[in-house]
Amino acid sequence: MKDWWQRNGKPLVTGALLALIVVLGWQAWQRYQTNQSQGASILYQQLLETALTPSGQADTAQVAQIAGKLKSEFGGTTYAQFGSLFVAKVAVDNGKLDDAAAELKAVADKPATATLGEIARQRLARVLAAQNKAEEALKLLAGDADKAFLAGREELKGDLLVQLGRTDEAHAAYQKAKSALSEEAAVGGLQMKLDDLAKGDA
Repeated sequence: MKDWWQRNGKPLVTGALLALIVVLGWQAWQRYQTNQSQGASILYQQLLETALTPSGQADTAQVAQIAGKLKSEFGGTTYAQFGSLFVAKVAVDNGKLDDAAAELKAVADKPATATLGEIARQRLARVLAAQNKAEEALKLLAGDADKAFLAGREELKGDLLVQLGRTDEAHAAYQKAKSALSEEAAVGGLQMKLDDLAKGDA
């Protein structure tokens, strides 16, 4: 036994210590991730609550402060990026389109998830359209979209093409949007846009 221990003791102890370090490290990482998620969630909730003022308007100074904290402490997380979407909405409500575009571009360039990326792109395209940058907005929407977002993207493309006076292309985009929806969902605003284009052609 003594001989065996001299040959194998050190490697066994070293292996056991390494295993223990890995397990403890993994547990510490899991705790850190949970704490990060909880901290980001609490800040994001505070951000949303700033919109619940008696006037119905968000407290812009408080929004900026909480959003800044979300970015500095939890940058790149989904909560931080949802926070950026909220900040962009407040900026649009206050007519600060450049600020909104900057927030949305940051999310669209490095989204935490594909869904966040698409939401940010579509919102940024609307902001660009409001700034009379429809061509730039169209470029942003080039390429394929996930099926869940196809109808919204194509309808938005149609709106941008109408803004640019390219009615034939707008009609095709609206039709594509309509095809991506169920029959029940395809009626309403989208159908009205198609009808308006048809009247314009008549």
